[in-house]
Amino acid sequence: MLIVGSSGTGKSTFAMQYLAYGLEHGENALYVSMEEPPEQILREARMLGFNLDKYYNKELFFFHSKGKDFVKLVDEQLPALVEANKDYTVKTRVVIDPLTPLIWAVQDKQEQRDIITKLFYTLKQLGPVLITTEEHAAPGETVGEDVLIPIYMSDGAIHLSYRPIGGAFNRALEIIKMRATRHGEEVYPYIFVRGIGVVVRTTPLVSAEDINKYDEMFDKAIRTAAELGASETLLERIAYVKKNWTYSFSPKETLQIFFESQGLTGSIRKEDIKRRKQETQQISDNTDDQRAFLADVEKTLMGAQQDANTVKDQSEYCIDIDELKELEELVK
Repeated sequence: MLIVGSSGTGKSTFAMQYLAYGLEHGENALYVSMEEPPEQILREARMLGFNLDKYYNKELFFFHSKGKDFVKLVDEQLPALVEANKDYTVKTRVVIDPLTPLIWAVQDKQEQRDIITKLFYTLKQLGPVLITTEEHAAPGETVGEDVLIPIYMSDGAIHLSYRPIGGAFNRALEIIKMRATRHGEEVYPYIFVRGIGVVVRTTPLVSAEDINKYDEMFDKAIRTAAELGASETLLERIAYVKKNWTYSFSPKETLQIFFESQGLTGSIRKEDIKRRKQETQQISDNTDDQRAFLADVEKTLMGAQQDANTVKDQSEYCIDIDELKELEELVK
């Protein structure tokens, strides 16, 4: 999980809150710091109301690595830690705060990607990983160019932004990506509360009544699609959308777009169905004609085979043939 944001948005607070929750519930924690030493991190945690000192070097462990030493960290130290941890079943939460020095230390994009890939893969063998990185977005950019590779490589990415617009909430959270997971798509304000950490102001949960209020619309869509000749696969997809529709707005527009993309518009499909019925009937009629014709040919061939010896030399209008195949070719 990647936490992206400019300075002052609370990335380290997110990280400390994440580790503190795990430690309080019997998990271990690994804090990989590329800037601040452990003593400073523990001091900042106390200021936020998190008492991490009692876990230090018992359940909470630190790797303090300068930017120039990160290659050794990734290639040697972390793999050795993963290997040593195989004999233990305790869960471990991992934090890298921040990843920024590593990104800045490697200019070559391919090399940067290879190192980040190895880092992510190694740490995920310990447990769930939370990584913070500072961005420096240019005007008009949604996210900074320097964090695009970490965002791409991560399983999920959350963007923190500071909006100096006044009022109680001037910081906001957006979910950029979350692989294989349905997530909110709005902008969520958040505040810092000492002793708790980050408090995100989410949208109200959808009630059970709201979840089911569009069932009739989905059922009608399924019936309509079936009448228009939709395949079983398409009907199953609409049923799946119905099961997972948790939005507060109507699915009508979404269903219309889906119907059009699958060629299930009423006028076109009805014409298609009528044409297909006509083609089917024509094929059936042709098949009947062909069967009658073939029966006549077969009858003719059988009669010709019986009479060939008697009429071959006596009648000038009889066809002189030696084998039945020649007559078959002639009839064709």
